[in-house]
Amino acid sequence: MKTDLARILSVRGQHGLFRYIAQSRSGAIAESLEDGRRSNFAAGAGITTLADISIYTQEGELKLQEVFGKLHEVLGDKAAPSAKDDAAAIKALFEKAIPSYDGDRFYLSHMKKVVEWYNLLKNFASLDFMTDEEREAAQQEED
Repeated sequence: MKTDLARILSVRGQHGLFRYIAQSRSGAIAESLEDGRRSNFAAGAGITTLADISIYTQEGELKLQEVFGKLHEVLGDKAAPSAKDDAAAIKALFEKAIPSYDGDRFYLSHMKKVVEWYNLLKNFASLDFMTDEEREAAQQEED
C-alpha cells in the first residue's frame, strides 16, 4: 500500500510520526505509526504534513518525498543511520544522496529529523509514495 505523505503528520514537541485519522472539534485525531496509539491534537499544536516539508538546496527547495526517494536510491533496503549516530555519517549520506543541499540553511539537526522520519516510514509504512494524481483520485472515491 502506498504512503500518502499528505496524511502523515509531524507534531511539534511529539516524538515520531502520526497518521491522520479524522478532524475533531478542537483539532485532529491521529495515530502513532510506531504503536498505533491514537491522540487528539489541538489545532495550535504545530501539526505539519510531510507533504508540506521541503529542504533547501542550491537550486531551490526539494520536497521531502523527493528527498526520501534519493535517500532510498543510495541506501537500497538498508536503514538510514540513526539520528544518534555519528554526525559525519549522516552528513556523508546527504552529500551522496543530495550533493546540492544548502549547508547554510539545511543543518545537521534537520538531517537527523529527516533520517529519523525515513526510518519510521521504512519500518512502519512504505517508501512507495502516492503521487498528487493518485491522491486526488483516492479523494474523489471517498466523496
